[in-house]
Amino acid sequence: MTDVVKQQSRLKDLIAKGKEQGYLTYSEVNDHLPEDISDPDQVEDIIQMINDMGIQVFEVAPDADELLMAEGDSSADDIAAAEAAAALAAVETEAGRTTDPVRMYMREMGTVELLTREGEIVIAKRIEEGIRELMAALAHFPGAVETILNEYDLVAKEERRLADIMVGYLDPAEDVPSALEVAEAAADNADSDEEADTGPDPVEAKKRFTALKRQFNKTEKAIAAKGRNSKEAVKEMEKLGELFKFFKLTPRVFEPLTDTPRNLLAAVRDQEREIMRIAIRDCKMPRKDFITTFQGSEADLKWVTRLTRKKDYGSRLAAEKENIQRLQRRIIQVEEQSGLSVSEIKEINRRMSMGEARARRAKKEMVEANLRLVISIAKKYTNRGLQFL
Repeated sequence: MTDVVKQQSRLKDLIAKGKEQGYLTYSEVNDHLPEDISDPDQVEDIIQMINDMGIQVFEVAPDADELLMAEGDSSADDIAAAEAAAALAAVETEAGRTTDPVRMYMREMGTVELLTREGEIVIAKRIEEGIRELMAALAHFPGAVETILNEYDLVAKEERRLADIMVGYLDPAEDVPSALEVAEAAADNADSDEEADTGPDPVEAKKRFTALKRQFNKTEKAIAAKGRNSKEAVKEMEKLGELFKFFKLTPRVFEPLTDTPRNLLAAVRDQEREIMRIAIRDCKMPRKDFITTFQGSEADLKWVTRLTRKKDYGSRLAAEKENIQRLQRRIIQVEEQSGLSVSEIKEINRRMSMGEARARRAKKEMVEANLRLVISIAKKYTNRGLQFL
């Protein structure tokens, strides 16, 4: 068995333990790391990976009310463990060779391939794939597409510029400008006395927004006639997402759109954590029982009643029934406010997070590859003036 496979197996065990108890301690993580990894930054990177899987890492075992609700699909554990094992293998080869942070950094950067034009295109397209995945999920959130259509109506009335709401399109076949081309274009615009109109083609925009509005109307009719969860409505929403995901929005428009579903999820999570604190800490309900029974019953006011028959903790839950149902009613208010069930809110956010994570990883690769290119050029000029690093 290779070292990477061994590490992956150990990490899977660690992740399984974290999922089961809802947290890990630093000592537990440390016990599963290779002995020659001691650099704090390397350890912190690995802990961040674990946090990204939805597992909190604490100094000491926490109280029940400190734990967060378990989140995410367990099917992702194998993928996450493989990625973490690969990262461990990469950092392990660098550990112990030197304590000079500059040399360690230079050696780490040396493992990054030089950025070529082809590589730049591949990474840029991966970034766009992640954003498209996020946008397709966002189209399922009530009001998101309608907001963009309303913004475009202002453009049509000449009350707003097209460049204020979008910067282009996320088409897979569209050529990706190189960093040099972007820099030269920016320099040309800076030298020009006139304000450059760098917005999308208005003719193409009109065609795309017309198609988006047509599909939006069809989707709304299907939801009104058959219900949001009907096959017809789901099919139309998927079509809407396929159109919406190619719009590259400006940060001014994009950020509030994505913040809304995230804020709703945060509101749900706040109530879930409080309910969990009452059930687990105050009523001594086993955490495993809570997660098994509460998931899918977040807005079900009969959830407590069904559990009061339990011999061990049922009577304690009955005493807290009013408090738990008060918190559940707040969750119901979130559902009514959004027009979505808790499971739908979580699913939209999950898909958005997956797309965002994919784009973020690709952006990180792009930054590292660009920096590697800068270092490779700078090395040619060492000892010819000021020292490099």
